[in-house]
Amino acid sequence: MLCLKKALLRCKTCGAEYDAGTARFRCDCGEPLDLVWDGAAIDTNERCQARRYAAFFPFDASEWTSLGEGGTPCVSIARFADELGLKEVAFKNESANPTWSFKDRGTAACIAHARALGYTKVGTVSSGNMAASVAAYAAAAGMEAFILVKGNVADEKLAPIAIYGAHLLRVAGPYDELYKESLRLGAERGIYYANSDVPFRAAGSRTIAFEIAEDRGFDVPDWVIVPTSAGGNIRGIINGFEDLLRAGLTKRMPRFMCAQARNNSPIVTAFANGWTQIRRAPDAETIAHAIDNPFPPSGNRTVAELRRLNGAAVSVPEEDIIRAQADMARAGLFAQPASCVPLGALRIARASGIVKEGESAVLVTTGGGLKYTTAFAAHKLEWRDCAIADLPDILK
Repeated sequence: MLCLKKALLRCKTCGAEYDAGTARFRCDCGEPLDLVWDGAAIDTNERCQARRYAAFFPFDASEWTSLGEGGTPCVSIARFADELGLKEVAFKNESANPTWSFKDRGTAACIAHARALGYTKVGTVSSGNMAASVAAYAAAAGMEAFILVKGNVADEKLAPIAIYGAHLLRVAGPYDELYKESLRLGAERGIYYANSDVPFRAAGSRTIAFEIAEDRGFDVPDWVIVPTSAGGNIRGIINGFEDLLRAGLTKRMPRFMCAQARNNSPIVTAFANGWTQIRRAPDAETIAHAIDNPFPPSGNRTVAELRRLNGAAVSVPEEDIIRAQADMARAGLFAQPASCVPLGALRIARASGIVKEGESAVLVTTGGGLKYTTAFAAHKLEWRDCAIADLPDILK
């Protein structure tokens, strides 16, 4: 068994605390837990988050199974800043991670925690990105993986998961029920289920905040906009900026915006209506398949955090998601539809006055466009076939 330093898991809702040296995935009150670990410093000499930000995790750097996650580019695109009258619009491109999504950060942390507790089996419940990530990292760590994906996951997403040698099941039924059942069966069968908002997955997402700040010389942007499904990623990013502020590395917090597809936006609905508890959204189809979650397990916590920090929540219609994907691609950044929701949300927020002229925004691009090629059909793309002899006339 590996070394696990003293650390706590804390519920921001009721204040309960638990020892991080246990496989505790949720608070007894039903809400999610956050890792409480104040690092003394960031080592900027390493590009791998497993070593670079080791001070913020209760593991020795050598105990991580890393595939080189983290260190992703944050790319400013002037045309969007000019369009919206903003100082800067930048995209934190998480498709540069080993399995092409932000999930690798949290997976690396979960695998380290699972190994520290003596687990040899891991799993996850996913709509695709997290499934591939857990399968890959389990293979690298020599662990057995049990992957459960939603019943409506497209066939094209299955082979890139199965290639890593995991046990893969596509399961019919409500996603939130599958989430709960996986935790129950995991406890019964000795499987560490690294689901969407478990403590160490959210803790891994803190490194997105660390890198955004570091890339900007620790001058944080006015807004950080996150496409949100379960809520674990935005929770982790918020915690990361809090860690930096507490460590004295930054002087203020950014504001946060939860971006969801209008067809499936329970967090936005709760925030807009002043509810403290989310309600199940109608299970409507959206092209932003990766954030299609009608009853997110961290929804209540996300709503509370947005209110506490003067944040915002914006839902984006399908046609605006498609437009955003096309516009980002024509700017050189091809992202999956869910990753384009933040640009649609920023446009809506700017038009409504939520985001002010001259402010800056970093949009988290959670996964690459090749993750969901079914979306090509929405763009009516065209090309031509020709012979070599025809080229002189065509290229006129």
